Amino acid sequence: MTITTCIFDAYGTLFDVDAAAREVAKQPGQSQLAAVWGTLSKDWRAKQLEYTWLRAIGARHIPFWQVTQDALDWAMENNGLHDNALRAKLLAVYKECPAFPEVKPMLKALQAKGVNIAILSNGSPDMLVPAVRSAGIGEYLDDVLSVEDAHIFKPHHSVYDLVWDRFDVPQSEVLFASSNGWDAAGAAGYGFATVWINRADAPPDRLWASPHRTLKSLKTIPDLI
Repeated sequence: MTITTCIFDAYGTLFDVDAAAREVAKQPGQSQLAAVWGTLSKDWRAKQLEYTWLRAIGARHIPFWQVTQDALDWAMENNGLHDNALRAKLLAVYKECPAFPEVKPMLKALQAKGVNIAILSNGSPDMLVPAVRSAGIGEYLDDVLSVEDAHIFKPHHSVYDLVWDRFDVPQSEVLFASSNGWDAAGAAGYGFATVWINRADAPPDRLWASPHRTLKSLKTIPDLI
């Protein structure tokens, strides 16, 4: 199988979504957050994804940045945090989530192989642009695709259509990588070759399709091309 195009999910795959709570918890005067940052981050991410699915089902789409704020508000209340200044700090860091250490060398190696490289994310452009810039990976990307062009969240098939619309390559020539098992499964069901980046050693989701390969990190993705 020839792969001509590599597509990556953004949050949790390229960008470390735990970084916001973890880094703000290290700041002076954040002892309350420091005690619960791990649970807060887990709650924040879980609600963020849950809200995308519910909005897709209910046909009530809003940009992912608003979903992210709504999810944080729920997570903060669930963890007994009521501090608008803390909320602002968490959101500011989230907008510039750092990339995982292996991301830049992995993308550089893919670029050297001459394949198309892009992001396909639930994230809205006002989130993705600063994240890509902060991580310093823009030079390796041919495009950054957002679900805002489809007006619905993953794993709806119209989101994966954005890849075909942009690159006009057969689905079988696309390698799609995501840290979300359900996203990798959705892309596999769509027809992409898929890799699940299972950083947490989670069990596989029981869905209509399954990822074709599972890896612990993105490091060896270029070896698949």
